[in-house]
Amino acid sequence: MDYGYINARMRGMKSRLLSRSDLEDLITKPDLESLIAGLENSPYKADIIEAKGQLEGILCIEYALRENFTRTFRKIQNFAKQEEAEQYIVIFLRRWDVQNIKTILRGKNIHVTSEEIAGCLVPAGEMDKATLQELLKQPDVRSVIDLLATFKIRYARCLTQAYPEFTTTKDLGVLECALDRFYYTDALESVKAGGYNNQIIRDFLRLEVDVTNIKTVLRMVRDHVDPADAKRYLITGGKEFDERKLDHMLSLATIEEVVRYLAATPYRFLTGIPESVVRTQKISVIEKELERFLIKKGVGAFMKDPLSVASVIGYFWAKYNEITNIRIISRCKTADVSPDLLKEELVYV
Repeated sequence: MDYGYINARMRGMKSRLLSRSDLEDLITKPDLESLIAGLENSPYKADIIEAKGQLEGILCIEYALRENFTRTFRKIQNFAKQEEAEQYIVIFLRRWDVQNIKTILRGKNIHVTSEEIAGCLVPAGEMDKATLQELLKQPDVRSVIDLLATFKIRYARCLTQAYPEFTTTKDLGVLECALDRFYYTDALESVKAGGYNNQIIRDFLRLEVDVTNIKTVLRMVRDHVDPADAKRYLITGGKEFDERKLDHMLSLATIEEVVRYLAATPYRFLTGIPESVVRTQKISVIEKELERFLIKKGVGAFMKDPLSVASVIGYFWAKYNEITNIRIISRCKTADVSPDLLKEELVYV
């Protein structure tokens, strides 16, 4: 099996993703019931039919999306056995393990029911549904971490090491940062060898680290966290921002100053955000623009060498974006958001 075959499969799967006109047709649906009917006439048909037998409304859509997402990436994992391609697939899928652990920890920390937490999980990573169900049965944060250690799951050690600080601060961000730091450090270590494919993967991971750090800096500056304390929440290994630059951003007094500093970097597009948004410190708007940037960079990998891991990266991000867009549409339908405002929330690539 070679990259020519993998690239052909990826492009074939990409051609079956929803087009802009498909998404805009879904936007025009007047309610969730008609949205579900629209998805039943799409590549999500089988998943919607299965979900309708158990759930209704937005829960039906969320279930169908999770099942489709998980099955799609398992399919790719089964045929992309080229070493570097499989390596990136593992790296990409592990982010869902991290996200699922974060979701469970958040739920247990605020005593949300296991059923509610389960509805937010995406079992696309290495941890299967059975493992996630056992984690959901645990009564609190400590028990979740202990069970991860019992199961010898790779994320247990970093959480165990960070737990004493969490018990002191009661800040769940301590545990979430430990997970992110481990994930990116481990992923970058796995692609440290030379070669074009490793370089593509490494560059994209470092880009993600930069975006994650920018989001952290924005929150820390907004909340006036002491720079010395804020540094603990940053991740090393970024492409654009070394320790000196990150320290400088943390020392800035306002979100406006951070955005002005970023004007001299590849993140200069943030200066196009309305001044009123920046001045009122609506970080969610800035984070959304950073997410759009990351998605477009990811999907843009399709433009790189077709005989490389690039097509796998491109498809993963295109599929992730499609799922995200459908979720936005379904949630906006429940909130009765107008079609024009809804369109502004989507990322078209």
